Amino acid sequence: MTYERQTDFGTPESRSQESVTLTIDGRQVTVPAGTSVMRAARECGGDIPSLCATDNVKSFGSCRMCLVEIDGRRGTPASCTTPAEDGMVVHTENARLAKLRRGVMELYISDHPLDCLTCSANGDCELQDTAAEVGLRDVRYGYEGANHLGEATDTSNPYFDFDPSKCIACSRCVRACDEVQGTFALTMDGRGFASKISAGAAGDDFLSSECVSCGACVQACPTATLQEKSVKELGKPERAVVTTCAYCGVGCTFRAEMKGEQLVRMVPYKDGKANRGHSCVKGRFAWGYANHNDRITSPMIRDSIAEPWREVSWDEAIAFASGRLSKIKAEYGPRALGGITSSRCTNEETFLVQKMIRSVFGANNVDTCARVCHSPTGYGLKTTFGTSAGTQDFDSVEHTDVALVIGANPTDGHPVFASRLKKRLRQGAKLIVIDPRRIDLVRSPHVEASFHLPLQPGTNVAVLTAIAHVIVTEGLADEAFIRERCDVEAYEDWARFVSDARHSPETLEPVTRVPAAELRGAARLFATGGNGAIYYGLGVTEHSQGSSTVMAIANLAMATGNIGRKGVGVNPLRGQNNVQGACDMGSFPHELPGYRHLSDSATREMFEADWGVALDPEPGLRIPNMLDAAVDGSFRAIYIQGEDILQSDPNTQHVAAGLSAMDCVIVHDLFLNETANYAHVFLPGSTFLEKNGTFTNAERRIQPVRKVMEPANGYEDWQVTQLLANAMGAGWEYDHPSEILDEIARLTASFAGVNWQMLQERGSVQWPVNEKHPDGSPVMHLEGFVRGKGLFVVTDYVPTDEKTGPRFPLLLTTGRILSQYNVGAQTRRTANTVWHQEDVLEVHPVDAENRGLKDGDWARLASRTGETTLRVTVTDRVAPGVVYTTFHHPATQANVVTTDYSDWATNCPEYKVTAVQITPSNGPTDWQEDYRELSERSRRIETEEKEPAE
Repeated sequence: MTYERQTDFGTPESRSQESVTLTIDGRQVTVPAGTSVMRAARECGGDIPSLCATDNVKSFGSCRMCLVEIDGRRGTPASCTTPAEDGMVVHTENARLAKLRRGVMELYISDHPLDCLTCSANGDCELQDTAAEVGLRDVRYGYEGANHLGEATDTSNPYFDFDPSKCIACSRCVRACDEVQGTFALTMDGRGFASKISAGAAGDDFLSSECVSCGACVQACPTATLQEKSVKELGKPERAVVTTCAYCGVGCTFRAEMKGEQLVRMVPYKDGKANRGHSCVKGRFAWGYANHNDRITSPMIRDSIAEPWREVSWDEAIAFASGRLSKIKAEYGPRALGGITSSRCTNEETFLVQKMIRSVFGANNVDTCARVCHSPTGYGLKTTFGTSAGTQDFDSVEHTDVALVIGANPTDGHPVFASRLKKRLRQGAKLIVIDPRRIDLVRSPHVEASFHLPLQPGTNVAVLTAIAHVIVTEGLADEAFIRERCDVEAYEDWARFVSDARHSPETLEPVTRVPAAELRGAARLFATGGNGAIYYGLGVTEHSQGSSTVMAIANLAMATGNIGRKGVGVNPLRGQNNVQGACDMGSFPHELPGYRHLSDSATREMFEADWGVALDPEPGLRIPNMLDAAVDGSFRAIYIQGEDILQSDPNTQHVAAGLSAMDCVIVHDLFLNETANYAHVFLPGSTFLEKNGTFTNAERRIQPVRKVMEPANGYEDWQVTQLLANAMGAGWEYDHPSEILDEIARLTASFAGVNWQMLQERGSVQWPVNEKHPDGSPVMHLEGFVRGKGLFVVTDYVPTDEKTGPRFPLLLTTGRILSQYNVGAQTRRTANTVWHQEDVLEVHPVDAENRGLKDGDWARLASRTGETTLRVTVTDRVAPGVVYTTFHHPATQANVVTTDYSDWATNCPEYKVTAVQITPSNGPTDWQEDYRELSERSRRIETEEKEPAE
């Protein structure tokens, strides 16, 4: 599409079911009651000049540009703050209004530098447009810009500048920070011509303030006061393509605004159903990795990992890879081969990888990072509800009265959803946080949790059982819902179990370390507070009892009747952009696409008929089993698309041992990541900006990913997989991801009604999409559960095998930070590093003092599995006995200390509970130094000798 600003209706949309009809400039307009006159005018194709109004914040009425006349009323009210009424007659243009508007605009221009020709916002400036709209030709007042001469432009933020001389004091940035983002980092200081925007406290700039660089202020600014550095450098964009973000599972929609093949800026799309026009620092600004110098764009091969890489043509690389795979298959059999799909790639790419492994390699040795993070979600929700996904859309939070957040840190991991949740909390909803760490949601500007239950890591099941104990024994369960919608016999068994005195908050307090009175208060609030919604993350799933915890959450939702309508439900917050899609596409060794088990012969026969091959009926190996089998010599080759298992998977040394034992490791990625240290073939990947396809976000929303530039490596990722499969005899002939999507729809019931053209027209749709739900399913289980009756499951608390003791007295838990993403391969190659240069270890003051550690000191972090070093941050955000770190930087390799313990049902690793000891250190360990040297050696790229010029 060509470049045009999205229509701004000036004020937010009214959700009223009632309508009113008014007349604006002789035209009758019918709008929902509560709609502003300004919005009503713009919805019917008219326009009223404005500067302080924008439709993602509440009306403000300060600029006085949107004055109108209304029959029967005195004066000239502001149209942005005047609600439309039935029978109202409005005039938006006449000589009187024109004179008033020009007078107001003169005052604005008198305090604004007239450097439009050289301004970076020239042609994309609302002040400029509005001056033209009101017909301003002369300014009678001198430039008062001297008020701002002492204020230099603030260039501290790596992504945008703040030029106070161009500020018109409209407060749009302040209101966006408050109402949309909810950070409250900006204020308006002074009055009249002395009014100015201030970032934080006196002496703060945008970088040092509490600003989280979400970009809401930049998007709201009507002038060049807040302007992206990229626009200043590259100029105004000329076209825009709507696509989907490739970071977290929120699935924000963006306008990629382009100038030729150059991306100028990413602007959150107002019609995006998941983000509703908002963004975070990663999606908005951290796209520079696509053009980073580290990016590999030519295929590379080497005979052994001791050799340097050799750049080759695509034909040679594919021939080398397919030759090795075919030889191994012939010598050791199909089960010696396997692969890993990516939760960062599209549904279509993921579908093709698992199809290649099953139908071309010939075995079911396929796994994904989705199992490593959220497989307990699939198992637990399928068991209790009958479907392996969350129940609501993100809009549902607007109807929530009590939000229970457990094992998730939305402000860092899912910031756009967190902003929507905080907005609802500011409107009066209540919050319960269950987390061993004091996350930002516990207490932040204008938001405070009613209860924070700082449980001992590993005791999720015990805490949820204690909550259920209170609800059942105090008669707070929703008996009518249970009798109508659930398996009553199973409920009665569960109710007897949780009612036992051994599950009371008082009995379990020594285990959970949660005060019994606090837990009882939280249980009563959730059961009686109205619509209750549960949001959870990896702090639930990445445990030895991850599946049990998910089922305990489902039990709690059913027991309180909080399922099957807006404002309630069980909502997993998926970590990566396409974790849900990777699961949907059959990335598990025992399941075909659509969560159908291999043992079902009818399902298997359907795929065999479509693909024209016989499938192995035996489930394959998961990642840890592949690594074990590699060490044993029975597993010889692996194809890894878009994952860095050496950094992201537990017990780093175990992963390294398995990879180094293989004859052929193929890494298909953007950069030479840590896993590529052990690879023989490197196939360069394409970014989300360079491909077509679909992602499925945490709310089951299938959204189009549209190519905005040509792949730097020459191919989209699905094409690379097809090249390899065809080199091994597959005979595939896909020309576009839409054809792969058609195949997915043909073979996967939940996608049955989805096709590429439909997504282009609708923007997105939530599965299941079928004859019964042709428009998708924003809320699941409306009239009944997918499995029929909801199933209560007894979830006994079983302590993890990972125990603290004299040698390892502390518990380590891990998580993410706002500015970095997963293993950091993308965000570490952007300016986001200004906020987070290294992983640090959070330690409680008592534990730090006992070990002689201060802020910034090096500490040795050791477990039964391994050791590393990192710097210490002393903070009471963690409880005594608990330490916390992130895993974004390979120099730390935090997973060298995590163990092989995993969830009993799905093998999901227990990242969140590791017994450790910390002691003072002088710097990196010998292992870290050795690893750094290995990485440097393994990333050597052979350069051809050039003939000297004549």
